[in-house]
Parts: sequence; structure tokens; C-alpha cells
Amino acid sequence: MPIRQVTTTPFADQRPGTSGLRKKVPVFQQPHYVENFLQSILDVVGDRLRGATLVIGGDGRYLNRQVAETAIRMAAAAGAGRILVGQGGLLSTPAASALIRASGAIGGIVLSASHNPGGPDGDFGIKFNTANGGPAPEEVTEAIHRRAAALTEYRIAEEAAPDIDAIGDTRLLEATVSVIDPVAGHAALMETLVDFPAIAGMFARGFRMRFDAMSAVTGPYAKAIIEGRLGAPAGTVVNATPLPDFGGHHPDPNPVHAADLMAEMMGDAPPDFGAASDGDGDRNMIVAPGMFVTPSDSLAILAAHAHRAPGYAQGLAGVARSMPTSRAVDRVAKRLGIPCYETPTGWKFFANLLDSGRITLCGEESAGTGSNHVREKDGLWAVLIWLNIIAATGRRADAIVRDHWAEFGRDYYSRHDYEEVDSDAAKALMAALRAKLPTLPGQSFAGLTVAAADDFAYADPVDGSVTPAQGVRILFAEDARAVFRLSGTGTVGATLRVYLERFEPDAARHALPVQDVLAPVIAAARAIAGIEAHTGRAEPSIIT
Repeated sequence: MPIRQVTTTPFADQRPGTSGLRKKVPVFQQPHYVENFLQSILDVVGDRLRGATLVIGGDGRYLNRQVAETAIRMAAAAGAGRILVGQGGLLSTPAASALIRASGAIGGIVLSASHNPGGPDGDFGIKFNTANGGPAPEEVTEAIHRRAAALTEYRIAEEAAPDIDAIGDTRLLEATVSVIDPVAGHAALMETLVDFPAIAGMFARGFRMRFDAMSAVTGPYAKAIIEGRLGAPAGTVVNATPLPDFGGHHPDPNPVHAADLMAEMMGDAPPDFGAASDGDGDRNMIVAPGMFVTPSDSLAILAAHAHRAPGYAQGLAGVARSMPTSRAVDRVAKRLGIPCYETPTGWKFFANLLDSGRITLCGEESAGTGSNHVREKDGLWAVLIWLNIIAATGRRADAIVRDHWAEFGRDYYSRHDYEEVDSDAAKALMAALRAKLPTLPGQSFAGLTVAAADDFAYADPVDGSVTPAQGVRILFAEDARAVFRLSGTGTVGATLRVYLERFEPDAARHALPVQDVLAPVIAAARAIAGIEAHTGRAEPSIIT
């Protein structure tokens, strides 16, 4: 019998968010757990899958290969006409998005837990991206959850999946399984957007760079493009081989987890430019000699200089940022005379704006930046655009940042993460904070006066939907801001994120220590939210 029907028990905990379903590896290793969730996705896609193309791939973390092979067998049993899978089961998240769009696929099953740790005791994730290449909207993820909670059987091809290490086509049931080079198509796309000859010339003249792939999926892409097509010296890309446990790295590109890169860039003779990417390749970290560039500043600088790259030479339709991201890009948009949208955290909101043509660039403070070439963030793309700007201006990265501050002013910015907080305590903190919002305007904390306070709600200009309760915003009269929200990217407890910002127009004050400038905002935020009283934490787990 070519297709096997297997009886299963529903899993009520399979509720995917905008980042898909994320759990610890042992959870996914429960009997039928993976198959139940995959079948739920396939059932929600339904008859549209019959004869259609489906993309499958992931970041190479522990379980990636096994789940990719299972997904191939189940997609074939569900009637897919063509299954595109990255060689070895690998596809960066932005490459998967681009491939879905380029191939006309009905969607894609992306295997990743993004920047979360990997390995047998680490995290795993499965998400579904729709035909536009972006994460499934809420109505789709809710339908998947409802199906997962009611499913009693799944269908899978009896035959084993084809060899996913061998590039080429194979038949499985009525499906053509096409194993493809995961890098080639995305590299070709980058070449249409970025001035490769100008960057290659810069490397030929001795430009030095360090790119830390953090033993994650961006490694092969960076090697092929930066060292291959652009001619950077061998060894420019480090930790380039994707490993199931990311080589013990926590693949989150920030100054804490990319400590070796930071040490090199802050040293006596640093390279001219430093960068890193995360587990699935959608995030980036930019480091100039002697200077960490915040993702908020990076987005603003990319917007100000995008016209220097061939793919954006005609200018930008508009830009967007997530609500917690600093307002630096707002100032650029105002100067350019283009709209700037403030959205909730989550790429699906950007995808709506991109699909409608309202924006060209977008970004989040959590190191995600992207453009209309995909419907995901794209870490390597951001790095390449930075290289394009450096080549076009002839200015070093740190000088580009200082020039930007001198022209637009500096938004001092930092994020304080309180990780693995007791979930009930975190929810109680947010509930108490929301309850006191009406009483805050006019009150003073640590020398700052609250001018306005609200719980951010987003009215989507494309579809008219309203998304409430997206984070508490406190605006101070001194042109400062504090934002509070709970993150859903972890798998243990809750993460309270506190975003702190203060604008400084005076160039003479642009070299002050960030945490010193923000000290009154930090003190005010802690007092307003009662962080220590609710969580027992006197200090954050991570400061970026």
C-alpha cells in the first residue's frame, strides 16, 4: 500500500504563533507529534495542495533532516505535485521566502526556531509560510491549531523520502521531489539588488571584514557570496558550517552571544567591518570598528542610503518599523517625504504593507531587516546593503553612523531582557501596568515627566483589521520613551522586554555612554512597572 494511514491522538498544545510552533526537542520527539502538526498544516491547505508546489527546508538544527524527510513523505501523500527541498534539508528563512515566491509555490514548511539554541536539549520549530512567502496570518495559524486539536489520523507515504543530499529530481508517489542548491537562487537574487562589482572592487583593494555565521544556516550563503562572488579572502566568514547544535553557540546575533566578533571589532586593529547572522539567517548584527550599530540605527541608515544600491535606485515607496524599534527611521522618512508605518512586532504586518506596495524597507529592533524582495527579514541582505553603502560612500562604517547622527540626531536606544520570568508573574506585571495607564500622564519619575501612555493597538491600513494590546508605550516630555511587552520567542517561562529610548539632537553629546544617557529612562521604567517587585529581578538578563 503506497500510503499509510496512522491513528494519532490530538495535541492541544500545538498552537502556532507568527513564528510557528516552537517547543523543546523532546516535545517534538513524542510519538506522532511532528506528524500531527504537519498533517494539520496540510489539511488546512487542503485541495489547493493537489498538483501544486510546496517548499520544504530549514536551518539545519537538531531534527531538521528527519522532519524534512517526514514532511516530504506526508506532502506527497497529500497530493503535492512538486516538492522543492534544499539540499541536506537546508534553506535559510529568507531563501525559503524567495523560493516560494519565485516558484509560484502554494507555500512552504520552514523548519526553524530562529535564534533559539539547538541540539538534543535545545529548541525546534515548524512554521508555514503562505504563497506570498511570508508567515501564515493569524486566521491560518488558528485553523492549524484547531485541526491539530481534533486530528485522529495522518497520512504518509510508505516509501522512504529520496536522498536529500543528491541534487536532482525523484518521483515519490505522484510528486516530483526536486532537491536544489539552497544557495544559488538567493545569491542570484542578491546580485540584482546589490552592486556586486563595487563591493568586489573594495575587497580587491584590501577591505577587511569578519562575518560570524554562528555555525548556522547563513554560513554556506555567506561563503558563496562574500568569499566566492565578492572575492573576500578565505577565512572572512567564520563558523560557516551549519551544525545541529550550532557548535554550542546561542545563535542570536547580539553583543553577548557574538562575543568573539565583538572582541575582535573592539580591539586595537579591527577589521573594517563586522557582521553576524542567526540560526535561520533572517537576523543580522552590524558592528563597525569600535562600535556596535543598533538595529534601529541600522534600519535608519539603510533607508537614508538605499538609493545607492541598484535594486533601490528609484527610491523608496515607504518604510515601516515595529513599534518597539526606535524612531530613528521616522526622521529619515520625514526628510525623504515618504510614509513611515509603526506596526506590532511580527513580520506578517510588514508583509501586508509590502504586498500592497506601501513600503520598500522595513525592520525590527530585534535585528531583523528586510525589503520587498522577500516577505521575511533577511540577515545577509542587510549585510550586503551595508557593504554597498560603504563602497559607494568611501566611508568607514563607524563614520557613516556618526555622519547619520550629525544629520538626523541620535536616538540613544537599548533593550533590557528579563528572560525565563515566571509566566504568571510576567502577566501580572503587564496587567498592573495596563491598569495604571490612565493615571500616568503628568506624573514624574526619575526626573522625567510622563506626557502620554497607552497600550498600542494597530489598525492595518491594508485590510482594516485591528490588533490590540501589542505593548505598553510610555512617552516622556523630555523626548524619551519606554516600551514594555512580553515576547513569545522563548520556550521556557516568559521574556519581559523593556525598550528604552532618548533623542539627542546635539552632536556634541553623541559620544556619551548609552546606559548613562538612558539611566533616567531606565529608572523611570522600572519604577512605573514595578519590575523587581513583580519578577524578583533587580537587573535584566541581557542588555543590548
